[in-house]
Amino acid sequence: MQKIHTNSAPAAVGPYSQAIVSGGLVFTSGQIAIDPATNAVEAADIAGQTEQVMKNLGAVLEAAGSSFEKAVKTTCFLADMGDFGTFNEIYGRYFTSLPARSCVAVKTLPKNVLVEVEAIAEI
Repeated sequence: MQKIHTNSAPAAVGPYSQAIVSGGLVFTSGQIAIDPATNAVEAADIAGQTEQVMKNLGAVLEAAGSSFEKAVKTTCFLADMGDFGTFNEIYGRYFTSLPARSCVAVKTLPKNVLVEVEAIAEI
């Protein structure tokens, strides 16, 4: 196993790694809308937060030697399923290879963000 860390994505907010590479795959931790430059949630709306999540996720995938195009599975968490349409439109710009996906609504996310996304991708 190889632990992945990049300063281009927010540091873990708990006792975990940004990602782990094992068996030719990268398993990312859930990425939320923290801007790594400020260590704060900058956007208050689902569109801005989704864009930040994708930037963070892309940075972690790149640090692991992977990319959005190599994703095989994602799990997406939304604080409000009413945001699904906006989230889906932005998500689709990044995950053009159409990996398998689950998307669920949850009661609360860390730092009270609106969206979190994790991925499994080939290296």
